[in-house]
Amino acid sequence: MDDNKSNGFSRPMVKGNWQCSECKAEITQLPFQPHEDRLNTLKCLDCHRAGRSSRPNHAGGSRPNRPMVQGSWTCSGCGKEITELPFEPKGDRPINCNECFKASRPPREERRW
Repeated sequence: MDDNKSNGFSRPMVKGNWQCSECKAEITQLPFQPHEDRLNTLKCLDCHRAGRSSRPNHAGGSRPNRPMVQGSWTCSGCGKEITELPFEPKGDRPINCNECFKASRPPREERRW
């Protein structure tokens, strides 16, 4: 494995000899160890990016057609009233407004997902 951060990846790169399932280009490194059962679905970085950009909501933020739950809640961070949520809240979990939720998330480069 090679710790290659120049490709925009912060994970160790796995070297190998694979082929892109879309354009048939040679793939010599990946940011993960591919599973044997899924070698026929591997994509090069260009095909992967092209597929992601064609998905709805990739670049945008909010999810279209996502059902919203109406109600009356209080943000556990700032006390602001919340009247709409993208999920059904559970009684034992704190609820945050959009601003407090965004402020509580780690920076993008530190997220594990």
